[in-house]
Amino acid sequence: MKIEVLGAGFGRTGTNSLKIALENIGYGPCYHMYEVANNPDHVDLWNDGIEGRELKVDKIFRNYRSAVDWPSVAFLPSILSKYRDAKVILTMRDSAEWYESASATIFEAMLSSDRIPSAEARKRVSMSRRLVLEQVFNNNYSDKEYCVKIYNEHIENVKNLVPSDQLLMYKINDGWAPLCEFLNVPIPNEPFPVVNDRQSFLAKKPNWAKQS
Repeated sequence: MKIEVLGAGFGRTGTNSLKIALENIGYGPCYHMYEVANNPDHVDLWNDGIEGRELKVDKIFRNYRSAVDWPSVAFLPSILSKYRDAKVILTMRDSAEWYESASATIFEAMLSSDRIPSAEARKRVSMSRRLVLEQVFNNNYSDKEYCVKIYNEHIENVKNLVPSDQLLMYKINDGWAPLCEFLNVPIPNEPFPVVNDRQSFLAKKPNWAKQS
């Protein structure tokens, strides 16, 4: 098995909806940050990449046909160098809306890592915190202007990195049609999965991840 589709959008741009959609049209299993919990040995592999060591792409993705969200997004050039024919889907939303959502959900949850009772989960969330808050946003995660700048720069970097015929600029609200056309698959006879909105995310957070 190899990666055939890569999501290039930051978390909170509809990555979980895209994961479910890709699995529904035959590109599953799809790797997402949630998958790290199912593969606890992957935490050390991602930490290798964060610390500048070789990212063992084949080992991480050996059971997956697609990948979206962080951690993958932060290593897009390395992953694409291994899977050169992969189609890339850049999920996007209004940058200010993205920041407000990310700040209230995943950023806040990552900041709660020291309160997690489970050592395994604490290690996993600590990795996410190092990657996203410290590396991607240089610990300036509370600065909206700075984070929006990084978000917009990421979009431009993806557009420069990926050949236009391999790239779909995509908004989740566009539904099945552009996604299925891009991947040359039939449109499913079911609603597009729009999931994990801010209210849903906040509702399912465990007590340790809620604001005190």
